[in-house]
Amino acid sequence: MKKIINISLLIAGFILIFTSCTKDLDTVPLDEKVTTAATVFDNPEAYTQVLAKLYAGLAVSGQEGPAGNGDISGIDEGFGQYLRGWWYHQELPTDEAVISWNDQTIKDFHYQTWGSSDVFIAAMYYRIFYQIAACNEYIRETSDAKLNERGASDDLKAKVKTYRAEARFLRALSYFHAMDLFGDVPFVTEDDKVGNFFPHQISRTDLFNYIETELKDIESLLIEPRTMYARADKATAWSLLATIYLNAEVYTGTPRYTDCITYCKKIINAGYSLNPDYKNLFLADNDVDNNEVIFAIAFDGDATRTYGGTNFIIHAAVGGDMNPSDFGIGGGWGGTRTTSAFVDKFPDETGDIDCRAMFFTDGQNKEIEDISVFTDGYAITKWKNIQSNGSGGKSMDYPDTDFPMFRLADVYLMYAEAVLRGGTGGDPGTALNYVNLIRERAYGDESGNISANDLTLDFILDERARELYWECHRRTDLIRFGKFTGGDYLWPWKGKSSDGIATDPKYNLFPIPASDIGANPNLTQNPDYN
Repeated sequence: MKKIINISLLIAGFILIFTSCTKDLDTVPLDEKVTTAATVFDNPEAYTQVLAKLYAGLAVSGQEGPAGNGDISGIDEGFGQYLRGWWYHQELPTDEAVISWNDQTIKDFHYQTWGSSDVFIAAMYYRIFYQIAACNEYIRETSDAKLNERGASDDLKAKVKTYRAEARFLRALSYFHAMDLFGDVPFVTEDDKVGNFFPHQISRTDLFNYIETELKDIESLLIEPRTMYARADKATAWSLLATIYLNAEVYTGTPRYTDCITYCKKIINAGYSLNPDYKNLFLADNDVDNNEVIFAIAFDGDATRTYGGTNFIIHAAVGGDMNPSDFGIGGGWGGTRTTSAFVDKFPDETGDIDCRAMFFTDGQNKEIEDISVFTDGYAITKWKNIQSNGSGGKSMDYPDTDFPMFRLADVYLMYAEAVLRGGTGGDPGTALNYVNLIRERAYGDESGNISANDLTLDFILDERARELYWECHRRTDLIRFGKFTGGDYLWPWKGKSSDGIATDPKYNLFPIPASDIGANPNLTQNPDYN
């Protein structure tokens, strides 16, 4: 059973990003039918309901779903959904994905030619900060002082202490996304007054330090690992810490590989295990008996109806000669495929050797002559709205398939990379064993195992692609290896060339939307974006 709560609760203030004409959200409205933060928590159940809204902020795009009352304005609800935006930014600018659609500037992502007025960049930016604002309001309204003021029972106070830590994790997660995509960004916490003001801009290094401090501070307050599915727990916080430590040299200029190893070991020692069947990680019942997933964004065909999330990932990948019913959907959207550079990372294209090679090739050209043509580029069959027993999901329009944001295989690969990069506290033999465990699942036996001499950083980068493709890691990985921009690694249509050309290093960061630069005099644009 999915741990999803239907939300009908509307909270005044959650529609704000960081500025507001409302001077005081604690003001009780004259119209008693209007709900504000001052009254919503009079109901003890609201603490759980509003927390569910925060989790749902990663999965849905508005109050009604899939369209009709979006959280942010100016863009179609599907395009403005959190996971879909994160996927666009992490996958489309890389060798792992192209999209055939002509929606506004979407192809600029794969070409690496975007600018500060890009509507998709703005949608992701404002979605991130909408989520942060919502978390801030929840954290503000669950302080000890607020609970005492409302006469909360000791039992409720104990529960809310954990809920508040979860909200702080979700805020840290969104600030991580902001740091990764945009670098120096506006910064507001629950300690800032609610009202009309211009947030200051925090440096990427200072934001890194803030995220690290927050995650360490809430660690003891979160539930134990593997206690409840799709809820932030201690291992979820450890996973985000390991991730920022692996990328710390990019974010701050200072390597933190030893810290990455420390937190990878905490996760590994918490009792997680690889799912025996790789394909089951991406099916409609991937929430059942799945001891590999550390944290997932939960989707449900009835409760979380959206045109983003895994609905987008599954539908957009189906077109051409593909049979939509094989993917548990009523029809494909004919959008996303992959490049030959990614396909060539596998020993074959059939999946007979490495089962992770999930390509649909019938009627598809391996090489992309025209990005706008769906049959140019192999299609990806990794994600489905089909259960492991072959039956379909609840709906052929809205998948039940959850999105694993953190899982054990990623942790194994982070551990191995951090060891190779000189981190202490781990050892090469253990790193090799973890990598071979992943490959034994992929190959079905030890035929794909590698030796110590094969375990290099270049191998790790390619293995991360093979294991984690279309899971929103690729852009960050390529940047960490110095291969996202520039000419060290080329793939088809990088730089808007069929063979791929070097691109400007400025694209390692996305620009802060021009609309926010114009609205907030405290913000400075990222270098070389006008």
